[in-house]
Amino acid sequence: MRARTAALLVAAVPVTVAAAIVVLKAGCWQLYADRHRIHVTPVARRSCPNCRGAGGRWTGGPFPEMEACGCWSDRPELRIPLLPIPARPDEPPL
Repeated sequence: MRARTAALLVAAVPVTVAAAIVVLKAGCWQLYADRHRIHVTPVARRSCPNCRGAGGRWTGGPFPEMEACGCWSDRPELRIPLLPIPARPDEPPL
């Protein structure tokens, strides 16, 4: 019974990771993960009629600036801390 449960768990992990990658790409999200954190951020949608996937547009005037498009800038980021980052011995603690 335990061997079957372990085999199902080993088989389920790659399928879950693949499904998560497909969902993130379809929903215009970018995933970054390491042993200290998981960070999911929104990216510009290619089908956006305002920015056409560029993420924003330039404003006019003598000092042009990039204005972020709402297709990605209005969506929240997700940060999940996993392991604490160890302090370096040569730096004072914060």
